Amino acid sequence: MKKQPLYKSFGHAFQGIFATVRKERNIKIHLTVMALVIIAGALLGLSVTEWCICTLLFGLVISLELVNTAVEAAVDLATDKWHPLAKLAKDATAGAVLVSAMAAAVIGFIIFIPKLAALF
Repeated sequence: MKKQPLYKSFGHAFQGIFATVRKERNIKIHLTVMALVIIAGALLGLSVTEWCICTLLFGLVISLELVNTAVEAAVDLATDKWHPLAKLAKDATAGAVLVSAMAAAVIGFIIFIPKLAALF
């Protein structure tokens, strides 16, 4: 079986991202918060290290939201009946997103609160 060209692989990846953004409310929330952090970071003059940390956290949260959507779609495809393992799969991936978002929020407060406090 011949592998598809690299540009097609990137195309499929972008289709997955755009489909998730169109379909899922939570990724829209994460992207909105990300945009607000970028604006605040630009206004408050984040250091290179702080930008790297924020970028890493953006990637972590958005990636986990994409994985959560993929797991939910696969579970829904596999069964339309309630099953404890299906529930566990969906709940665990949602939990992973929640843990990463909470960690990102805590780190965001650690980065931004001193900068905001210095303004006052």
